[in-house]
Amino acid sequence: MSDLPPPFDLLPFLLKGLHITVIIALGGSAVAIVMAVVFGLWSKSTDPILRWFSAAYITVFRGASALILLYWFYFVMPELTGFGLDAITTGIFVLGANVGAYGAEVVRTSIESVSKGQYQAAAALNLSRWQTMRYVIFPQAVLSMVPPFGNLMIELLKGTALVSTITVTDLTMQGMYLRADTHRSLEIFGLLLVIYFLLSSLITLGFRLLERRLSHGRDYGGGQ
Repeated sequence: MSDLPPPFDLLPFLLKGLHITVIIALGGSAVAIVMAVVFGLWSKSTDPILRWFSAAYITVFRGASALILLYWFYFVMPELTGFGLDAITTGIFVLGANVGAYGAEVVRTSIESVSKGQYQAAAALNLSRWQTMRYVIFPQAVLSMVPPFGNLMIELLKGTALVSTITVTDLTMQGMYLRADTHRSLEIFGLLLVIYFLLSSLITLGFRLLERRLSHGRDYGGGQ
């Protein structure tokens, strides 16, 4: 332990897993956002094959336990295919895909919330379906996606604790190692609660700033 007063003497060892937790949270967020946008847009496609892929992805990854998906991709997939990912990459992909399935529904409902008049106005301007989505519908739908996406990213952060079950030495695993050595459970898990709370607060702040920036000049009668 360090020379710091209790319980802060535990922090240097505990924080050795922080960068792994942050890497998985950031990587998983990137995967989740990409998959949410792609499969959310596919769910509104006129192509029935794309709609089927979107429905299958959302049904499987939203309906399955994230923990079981981790086990499947880390333990079962190498046995079935001979190909496996390392534990951190597996954690990033599985957690991102799991949260992305919920995000795809957010994208779909946000697109559906845009007024039908916007589609009619785009048609009057002779815009193609892609141009209508790219320049008219999606920019308006993004604003309503931001708050739920913030909640999903917080859920993803909390879900990173699951990767300790597939041998990743993240923040939670460091805490478990420390508990086995010191038996100071109250202090260790108290510190973990505070660290996860601070990380969640940073995500909340980031999404509130993003929401404020995107909403600037869009409401209050369109004054800007």
